[in-house]
Amino acid sequence: MATKLFVGSLAWGTTDDNLKAHFEAAGTVLSARVVTDRESGRSRGFGFVEFENDDDAKKAIDTLNSSQLDGREITVNEARPREEKPRY
Repeated sequence: MATKLFVGSLAWGTTDDNLKAHFEAAGTVLSARVVTDRESGRSRGFGFVEFENDDDAKKAIDTLNSSQLDGREITVNEARPREEKPRY
């Protein structure tokens, strides 16, 4: 089963490709996505990386949390399920 990780404190210039390349050192990355603002298209400073298996995800948390990516120290945690928020 795939494991999704939350990556915080990303530099504004970090791209999906940069994110994926950084995390491939820990194992097989299925997807890497920097979250962007809907209106401006600018990075929101966080993203998600999905690994093929739990062992690679755990290795990524252990080795890449507090590492440097594009000049910023990033945080890496297991992603929590998305909470449904009511729309008004």
